Amino acid sequence: MSADLVVRRATLPDGQTNQDIIIAEGRIAEIRPSSDTHGEREIDAAGKLVTAPFIDCHFHMDATLSLGLPRLNRSGTLLEGIALWSELKPLLKVEAVVERALAYCDIAVAQGVGAIRSHVDVCDDRLVGVEALLEVKRRVAPYLELQLVAFPQDGLYRSPTALANLVRALDMGVEVVGGIPHFERTMAEGARSLRQLVEIAAERGLMVDIHCDESDDPMSRHIETLAYEAERNKLQGRVTASHTTSMHSMDNYYVSKLLPLVAEAGVAAISNPLVNMAIQGRQDTYPKRRGLTRVPEMQAHGIPVAFGQDCCMDPWYAMGSGDMLDVAHMAVHALHMTSQDEIRRCFESVTTTPAQILGLKGYGLQVGAKANLVLLEAADPFEAIRLRATRLQVIREGRIIASTPPRHASLSLAGRPERVEFMHQPLARMVDQSAASAG
Repeated sequence: MSADLVVRRATLPDGQTNQDIIIAEGRIAEIRPSSDTHGEREIDAAGKLVTAPFIDCHFHMDATLSLGLPRLNRSGTLLEGIALWSELKPLLKVEAVVERALAYCDIAVAQGVGAIRSHVDVCDDRLVGVEALLEVKRRVAPYLELQLVAFPQDGLYRSPTALANLVRALDMGVEVVGGIPHFERTMAEGARSLRQLVEIAAERGLMVDIHCDESDDPMSRHIETLAYEAERNKLQGRVTASHTTSMHSMDNYYVSKLLPLVAEAGVAAISNPLVNMAIQGRQDTYPKRRGLTRVPEMQAHGIPVAFGQDCCMDPWYAMGSGDMLDVAHMAVHALHMTSQDEIRRCFESVTTTPAQILGLKGYGLQVGAKANLVLLEAADPFEAIRLRATRLQVIREGRIIASTPPRHASLSLAGRPERVEFMHQPLARMVDQSAASAG
């Protein structure tokens, strides 16, 4: 076999070790135990983790890197962020949005992100964000898959021209229908907006991704309507509920009824641990709600749950780095998902699960898939999340597109003349060694 690239001695996320990934013509031609196969180029993974790319399934690229324009969000609240965005929108220029978005894409790609689903506000009649991000989508296509959601930020009915603008955006090439029912004037209007949005998607054969119940209000229950409309319009597997933070505060009995309905309707969920940890519970004194949705419970019902970055240095969130391992790390802590199985599921929630939700073709570590890979300075998914591991190599269709040197620390400690090194090794090996030392 003529191989363009061989990644040798890789550890895979499923625990397989000492594997060679053989790449030809931009795709994975074979995965097998390490042998003497040679390629035009070779990378020695030396037992480190090789994964399919990270996927950010919820982001706002039209606002990214706009922190401080035209002013800062002093309260840190969602509502001030929305008000600030309304001040910024009339000032936006296509060229500036493109420049900031491309800069963010570079940051994300260097962190091993291979695809991003970005919501783009359609409540600006000029559709500046739509025009800009369609141009960004075209430019980054060789190295990043960008999926766009037509998002009526100010409410489909609350904003007078939002519905017409959403249709215009879809006609321009935006491929997912978005919405924000809890921001309509009444619960009834929110439910009506969902009905119309899902019908639009069904008529056009598109997917749906709704900002759903991003609130601390336990009575914000649009997820129930979304599940009903997904099933009524036969869109199982093509509808996503993003945020659903009100579920954190809902009555347990109601949730026990709700989750089977969501699973039955084939609705997926996206949680945004960084931003919702910062935004939710703002009106609480003590105890303060974390405000994240019920991820482990959803997973137990077979509901696909992925994690998104949501924001980066914009009116809602002053932080962010484009690192999906940061997102998974927060989820492990904030959701109490600290068992080994749960940590592995958190890794899947920034890789395979969002790829499934976005319907990505050719994704994964299997023969025939696109040769899109990330080599991490970690031995397994646990280590990757614990250390927010360095992305040593990022490979796109068999071509190295980003490299980062390993992290090293040179220590000079009093009374410790020997060289001290931190070893990246699987947890099981460390535990075995500790047990042997204790014995």
